[in-house]
Amino acid sequence: MDLRRAAHDLGLLGAAAVIGAVMLEGARESFPEHEQPSVVRDVAIGAVAILAVTLYRRRRPVGTALLGTALSLLSGLAMGAMAVGLFAVGVHRSWRATLAVAALDCAFVTVTFLLAPMADPGERLSSIVVFVLALVVIASLGMLLRSRRALIASLAERARQAEESQRLRVEEARLLERERIAREMHDVLAHRISLLAVQAGALEFGADATERQRAAAGVIRRGAHDAMEDLRLVIGVLRSGGGDVPEPPQPSLADVPALVDQSRAAGARVDLADRVPRAADVPQVIGRHAYRIVQEGLTNARRHAPGAPVSVVLELDAAGLRVEVANPLPAGPARAAPPGSGNGLLGLRERAGLAGGSLEHGPGDDGRWRLSARLPVPGRARAAAPDGTAASSGH
Repeated sequence: MDLRRAAHDLGLLGAAAVIGAVMLEGARESFPEHEQPSVVRDVAIGAVAILAVTLYRRRRPVGTALLGTALSLLSGLAMGAMAVGLFAVGVHRSWRATLAVAALDCAFVTVTFLLAPMADPGERLSSIVVFVLALVVIASLGMLLRSRRALIASLAERARQAEESQRLRVEEARLLERERIAREMHDVLAHRISLLAVQAGALEFGADATERQRAAAGVIRRGAHDAMEDLRLVIGVLRSGGGDVPEPPQPSLADVPALVDQSRAAGARVDLADRVPRAADVPQVIGRHAYRIVQEGLTNARRHAPGAPVSVVLELDAAGLRVEVANPLPAGPARAAPPGSGNGLLGLRERAGLAGGSLEHGPGDDGRWRLSARLPVPGRARAAAPDGTAASSGH
């Protein structure tokens, strides 16, 4: 693009020089021998005008065109700069500005030839007509080039808008297809979950079931019912776009004991050590992250170490909220776990990172698997001393 602009500049510079040279030669022929103008002065002034118009015609086309016209009073070579300046105005400015500059240049040419010492009036008139027509052609070419550029820009914008519209149509079709698949999956999953709820209800209220079996079946039945409600909510969001569906209440740190009770009702042995004096002291967002961490830890314990005791620790200290879920590693060969997405721990790490905390998981030296997270609590970090201990409040 720079080479193209440079070539364009050189072409206009050459055209201005040729036009100015022709005008200079014609002006010298119209003067008597003893009244010949200084060639050096004429060339110097004309060269300045041509260079100024060539270099600044894009930024200040009207100003450079008027400069070329003014210097043409002193130099025949500068008339080349006047012609190029008029062309630049036609390219870079409106038709009103182009007509104004063209009218000024035509008036200048007319006055110049009327004052020139020509013996033949017919030659004077024909020269005026030729030069005026030349200026009109130059102005017309500039405006034509400007219109062509505007047309090309308009076509490019239309093409861009068409591509964007096509992309939006493709995206809309993709979303509609996803919604259709989601509805189909809703029907399939609803059928399977309803069968699961019916079978769990039959077991819960069966005459030959033990109390433990009835309790476990009740947990399964209620879990199936909750799963149906969540699934129905997701489908409602897909159908409405999410604008009119109320957001369900989000869990908080105060809901962790109820989560532990659900695991216990399902037969898991869970020990909860809640060392948070008041759950309200923990922000809602941090409490929600802690709930999800405990939920994922209990789910992984049921999947990978069924029947093993699980310990859950919630502790609020000067450094923030510590959440830990630990269970013994299963003895013997690893059992096949139920299918899962495998992204639960990645999601927890993302949650902790967004909250400004950290998350670690893996086997420890004591033969236990630990899922441990540290979540900052605003106000707690400021209460910690530089050495990590709680700072004195001054009382």
